[in-house]
Amino acid sequence: MNVERRIYDLGLPHRAVTVYCYLCDRSNKKGECFPSAKTIAQDLSLSRRTVFRALHELLEKGLIEKQPRLRNNGGSSSNLYRLTDVSKEVDDNV
Repeated sequence: MNVERRIYDLGLPHRAVTVYCYLCDRSNKKGECFPSAKTIAQDLSLSRRTVFRALHELLEKGLIEKQPRLRNNGGSSSNLYRLTDVSKEVDDNV
């Protein structure tokens, strides 16, 4: 999925923009992906705490949706992230 250029108009911290671009790069045609925070942190050379902060900022702005995923044995798996429409968020903030 291509990154909507207007993401830069939202005044987000660079960590949130970086993680958003990463999620865009990893998402399928439906705008969904499920990397773990550990994987995101390793791939972007960020701390896991920084990744969690960035994901929280993206959730607060409504740029992503998060859905927990469970394994067959009932244990937790990585979350499913769904990208939302950036252009709507920019229009709402202008």
